[in-house]
Amino acid sequence: MLKVNNKRLFISVLILTIIGCLMIYSASYYNAEINYNDKFFYLKKQSISFVFAIVLFFLSKKIDTQFFKRNNVWFYSISIILLLLVFVPKIGVENYGAKRWLNLGITTFQPSELAKFALVIILSTYLSTKSCDKFSVLLKAILIAVPILVLIIIEPNMSITICVGMVTFIMLIVGGIKPKYVIMLSIPVIALAVLLILMEPYRIKRLLAFVNPWANPLGEGYQLIQSYYAISSGKIFGVGLFNSRQKYLFLPFAESDFIFSIIGEEWGLIGCIFIIILFCIVISEGYKIAINAKDRFSAYLATGITSIIAIQSILNIAVVTGSVPPTGLPLPFVSFGGSSLVVFYFFVGVLDNLYNSQSKLLLHKI
Repeated sequence: MLKVNNKRLFISVLILTIIGCLMIYSASYYNAEINYNDKFFYLKKQSISFVFAIVLFFLSKKIDTQFFKRNNVWFYSISIILLLLVFVPKIGVENYGAKRWLNLGITTFQPSELAKFALVIILSTYLSTKSCDKFSVLLKAILIAVPILVLIIIEPNMSITICVGMVTFIMLIVGGIKPKYVIMLSIPVIALAVLLILMEPYRIKRLLAFVNPWANPLGEGYQLIQSYYAISSGKIFGVGLFNSRQKYLFLPFAESDFIFSIIGEEWGLIGCIFIIILFCIVISEGYKIAINAKDRFSAYLATGITSIIAIQSILNIAVVTGSVPPTGLPLPFVSFGGSSLVVFYFFVGVLDNLYNSQSKLLLHKI
């Protein structure tokens, strides 16, 4: 029987995805008709992924969460192998100078989407038996995260690296990391971030574009300026569904990383607030599940999964509104991208399963 335990969580995710499909079509049909002679090209691909995502959601609900704990090393190892395969010729797919995808024949898959959650699983297992108030435990947790962080950054994919790093940091804080260790960690992390920016000229250009996009309006500042135009055009109520002007090849990646800009243009401030409210519901439900979890592993797992959703959605919205330097990061459940959609739905199913487990525990106590 297909049963949803946490209806607020599932319905919010479902509404986000339906809106996403609608906006993917709106943002991409002109581009798709020009490049693929099919204005439904992106919508068709996302719809197929949506079907698989729903199947995986209900499949994950059938899996005992202790299965993830028992097999945490396998999830971690497989993710490392998949991340390595993107660098193998003919297996790895390169787009826009980045090697982030695997060629599966009929489609492609982005291993970093799975690696984020695999890291959460293994850290949840490790931290559930330890306490971060010891420096040795903290150091080992960081060493566990390093291989995945390194493999993602050399793709290169700094946005996902930042997301994974922040999730790791949150899980360590939940584990009870001491304030002095926070300071000790912050110094090398900031230094490393500066070094990574200086190592790649395009990152320096992106940073300068964030400070003043109009200094290079046809270069690095172009995308952010076009995003400003889209959002500002929407005003309070938007220009109307399907009436965006920026999607006519003005705003790059309008159907993926910058889909929130098109939502702002067509739905206005009201539409943007509605999307943010839906994310707030998803995130609050996720953290409630973590707080009421039946054991430490479940608490860490729910915290990690929810933190990925929270950080990625916050960063995406911050990027398109010019609040942080531009970086490519999809908006969960909304942006075009099959890998992201199916993986996120699978782990939302895990959250729903954790909610069911704690509900049964409460009933048993009563």
